[in-house]
Amino acid sequence: MSDRRAELAGNLARAEERIASACAAAGREREEVTLIVVTKTYPASDVRLLHGLGVRHVAENKDQDAAPKAAECSDLDLTWHFVGQLQTNKVRSVASYADIVQSVDRLKLVRALSAAAVREGRELGCLIQVALDAESGSAGRGGVPPGGIEELAAAVDGSPGLRLDGLMTVAPLEGPYAGRQQAAFERLMEFASGVRAAHPAANMVSAGMSADLEEAVAAGATHVRVGTAVLGVRPRLG
Repeated sequence: MSDRRAELAGNLARAEERIASACAAAGREREEVTLIVVTKTYPASDVRLLHGLGVRHVAENKDQDAAPKAAECSDLDLTWHFVGQLQTNKVRSVASYADIVQSVDRLKLVRALSAAAVREGRELGCLIQVALDAESGSAGRGGVPPGGIEELAAAVDGSPGLRLDGLMTVAPLEGPYAGRQQAAFERLMEFASGVRAAHPAANMVSAGMSADLEEAVAAGATHVRVGTAVLGVRPRLG
């Protein structure tokens, strides 16, 4: 086993232990939570090693890094998540490899994603990114204010080539939920329940990262996005 594979295997095992423990504490089955490994800034070779270790969901946040990496790993059975803020001029590229776009935050982006998905002959899963700090006048980590969720959800649900999968958030750094990750994620779950009432198939809730995955699992998240805890902190590419 290579040093890097051994490092990733150990990190992955510890992340899995954390998720399993959080599920047990919350009275949930481990199978209810999907681990997405955020491979941004790390090379395709790491993606291949992770795949060999059983990882099937990976996430990227910049198209210029993600597109060549996805192409290099196109022979692997992976689900690619795009989690970064997405400019409409990058949509056509992202639609060619991403399976799920987790950062849908405006109607213009919905229209662009729909056109690109139809052009590519693909169906793109979409999550509405919710800015839980927007009600306090800030949306520093991206997303739509809670009041705009239903309009965007309906737009995605009614757009050719798109599939409404659910909601996503990043724990706010400002506003009433700053430093209160579990409360933030519980609030997201309330919004998710409202979305599911109108769109029953939209049952995905993506929340929690390396530092706060336990709080996300406790709140009910179905997917956690973990980067540093799996890939480690080391000199990065680019």
